[in-house]
Amino acid sequence: MTSIAQWPALDRTSGDLEGQVYRAMRDRILHGQMPAGQRVPSTRALAISLGVARSTVVNAYDRLKAEGYLQSTTGAATRVAAFSTPPLQGQVAAPPPNSSQTTEFATGGLFEPGVPDVSAFPHAAWARCLGARGRSLRVHDLGYGAHGGIPELRAAILDHISATRGVIARPEQVLIVPSTGAAISLLASVLLWADHPNGGFAWIEDPGYATAHALLRMAGAALVAVPCDEEGIDIARADGPPPRLIYVTPSHQYPTGVTMSLSRRLALLEFARATGAIVLEDDYDSEFQYASRPIAALQGIDRGEVVAYLGTFSKTLAPGLRVAYAVVPSRLVATVETAQRLRGAVVPVHIQAALADFIDEGRFRAHLRHMNAVYAERMAAVVSALNRHCGAWLDVGEGNGGQQLASWFRDIAVDDVAAVRSINSHGFALRAMSSLHLGPSRPGMLFGIARMEAAAANAAAERIARLLAMSAVA
Repeated sequence: MTSIAQWPALDRTSGDLEGQVYRAMRDRILHGQMPAGQRVPSTRALAISLGVARSTVVNAYDRLKAEGYLQSTTGAATRVAAFSTPPLQGQVAAPPPNSSQTTEFATGGLFEPGVPDVSAFPHAAWARCLGARGRSLRVHDLGYGAHGGIPELRAAILDHISATRGVIARPEQVLIVPSTGAAISLLASVLLWADHPNGGFAWIEDPGYATAHALLRMAGAALVAVPCDEEGIDIARADGPPPRLIYVTPSHQYPTGVTMSLSRRLALLEFARATGAIVLEDDYDSEFQYASRPIAALQGIDRGEVVAYLGTFSKTLAPGLRVAYAVVPSRLVATVETAQRLRGAVVPVHIQAALADFIDEGRFRAHLRHMNAVYAERMAAVVSALNRHCGAWLDVGEGNGGQQLASWFRDIAVDDVAAVRSINSHGFALRAMSSLHLGPSRPGMLFGIARMEAAAANAAAERIARLLAMSAVA
């Protein structure tokens, strides 16, 4: 067992003591300093040694267990978990200095996936921030200079995602864009070089996000579908030429909702480093976790700057704000900023300034806490209602996070496109799971939970059950 005396003192001035304990042990494990099977200090002993509350260490250990770094059984000591991929060697590198919808999918109906509830948008707080900034914009903010985003917003976003998602970067690596789609397009335009040996190939999750598929195709990519299972994308099962980029949703896979296992994360990072590929990590709605705290971002354990991290305020605040961001490897910043300027993919400066204040004043985090509670209640109600009324037809996902819920037909011969089209004609807006596959698929339905009031979930699920009973699915 690693001597407790070897642990560095915590930086109490920077706060987040739990995060410091978590990162210190995670990095020891990843660097091979704590091998698989090694017993870790007890929570009580480590808490006493570090001079923190035991709950701080308990919570840090819970995060490490949830992400696959530690394992424990009742009555036995907690130990370092075994990985199928060897731990990465070396230190965590600090960034270097400067440097279309298908016909079965209706919109505007019940259970529409991908649409947040904006009825709880904090209008008054946002109006104050927007009004104040609109009246006091500085002269240098009104010019052409800040194509990648104003410094205040870059710094505010980085502070937030560093604390909540474990992202490691410098503010100049954060680029402000109108949408995640804009970020995907920008990065694809930079990465998919016609004269590169692997320049035309993009590996994508299967099933996966149809909009990302379309954007990559528009950028000239030849898509290679890589199967996903309960551990996320499995690059060992990829069948195609080496890629220039790999698009993944590791924290909350779209649409299945699974979390990529630690072994798969390490394998993906090592593969990207070895082949020169860039991983596009779309962290679209991972702020919403109901069974545990959000899993740390893949970017935070990236040793070779092979991950471009994408985030958006569309799911957490409102799509109409048109604000997203990309944290890009430092060597790509200048090239991506040039592409951004040429495409005009910028966000109005008064929106950026107001959002920076909104985050810095703690209003964004307060809104997230509120909406996480709201969505957790709705997800639980939807899962319960679907299991109660539709369980004879559907295998319903656990619903541990996010704003959508996957389900699969128990009868694999069901035509899910036809079933969804029939249901959607009665005021629903479900998505057929097969429409999100490029390869072999399992039939199912994708539910959006964000706008489904908990009290209304039972009646809605009962209606769907009646429709399924009357259709050919029965």
